[in-house]
Amino acid sequence: MLSITPKNGEAVRIAESSLVAGKVVPSAPARRRGPAASYEELARVSARAWQPVESEPLGDWLLRAAGGFTRRANSVLPLGDPGMPLGVALGRVREWYAERGLPPYVQTATGAADAQEELCAALEGHGWRREVTAEVRIAALAPVGDLPAEVSRVRLGRTADAAWLARYQRVGTPGPEVTSVLHSGPSVWFATVPGETGEAPAATGRCVVDGRWAGFMAVEVAPEHRRRGLATTVMTALARQAMDEGASAAWLQVEADNEGARALYDGMGFATHHLYHHFRPV
Repeated sequence: MLSITPKNGEAVRIAESSLVAGKVVPSAPARRRGPAASYEELARVSARAWQPVESEPLGDWLLRAAGGFTRRANSVLPLGDPGMPLGVALGRVREWYAERGLPPYVQTATGAADAQEELCAALEGHGWRREVTAEVRIAALAPVGDLPAEVSRVRLGRTADAAWLARYQRVGTPGPEVTSVLHSGPSVWFATVPGETGEAPAATGRCVVDGRWAGFMAVEVAPEHRRRGLATTVMTALARQAMDEGASAAWLQVEADNEGARALYDGMGFATHHLYHHFRPV
């Protein structure tokens, strides 16, 4: 059997005897992808920007948990060999997450590394199915920081205060796991565009600076304030702060079905580096 990954990132398997012709399509030229980066570099940078409350190695895999807050912080990051047969490793993954009352997830990628492509196919062979797909995009940081934006409206701080959390839509009442994950990372910044008196902020965002990389997350705009350029304003302010700390490249993650955000990031020069997926047993 052959495993083939088309542009949508969804691996398919076909019998070798049915293949008439084919060729490997190379990655897009660097000038279109932004800064050069390997999959492993980006995987490690993004993991440091969204750290779990608890983790445990399994060979070269990392089991991560944070009370169920986001799949990223509650999934296995497999960057090598688990040190045992795959079926045995997946059994250990199931046990580890069951002990914590969490569903088991494995985070993988397509369009980035052969080993990850092979793991996707192997997971499917063991009865695991993909639940979500997101794009990991990269860009040069300076063009984002150079965008014309009213950055004077943005307040930057090191903590997600009550006002920032009031705009954050992923949780109701934030627990300790949420605040722990949000404040994790080498150099974390929170951006807020204040709303009217007594209202939650008009827009918020989060950026983690890690060496040459600036990662953008949790960029949200209140429905009544959308289409006013506030998402761009937040990202520009965060980009300038990151550049002051020496960063030169940017990354972010966006779900494949979020058309509005994808269009925004297209306009900022972000190009897809690879797709990442979360697999769960059925």
